[in-house]
Amino acid sequence: MKFTKLEIEGVIVIEPTIHADNRGCFFESFNKEAYSELFGEKLDFEQDNVSVSKKNVLRGLHFQSPPYEQGKLVAVLKGSVLDVAVDIRSNSKTYGKHVSVILSEANRMQLWIPPGFAHGFVALEDDTVFSYKCTKGYAMRNEGSLRWNDPDLNIDWKVIHPILSEKDKEAACFSSFQSPF
Repeated sequence: MKFTKLEIEGVIVIEPTIHADNRGCFFESFNKEAYSELFGEKLDFEQDNVSVSKKNVLRGLHFQSPPYEQGKLVAVLKGSVLDVAVDIRSNSKTYGKHVSVILSEANRMQLWIPPGFAHGFVALEDDTVFSYKCTKGYAMRNEGSLRWNDPDLNIDWKVIHPILSEKDKEAACFSSFQSPF
């Protein structure tokens, strides 16, 4: 596996070693020992989620506040997404900055998003299947979201009119956001 640390501390792209032959391919999608060593902490995932999205569906920017903060290991099983992580750790030198990565069934990359980030993605193809491994389970009382098109965040989602949930349409603006991290 190849691990690439991005410009925001803690966010890591993981590229698996693909073993391909005339039958197809095989790759390791998770190795607790290797990932725990890389992230500097023992990982215990509590919940796995899968979403299926039409092209231009935008989900995010979501997070959970302490004590139910989530680290997420995300990947695309079918299709492709533009995946975005926004640093909402108030003491971070990159607070309010974001990184974005194309994840797809073709590149088979994963993205590790540690606690203290708002996360979202936009589906670039119909029937995109997105997988999340979460370090904590869903806690409705601790969920939060930031507005996907907030001018202070200045994220280029590569879509003009995304398909949004009502919750995401009403998310908080970054300028009025009080980080719990």
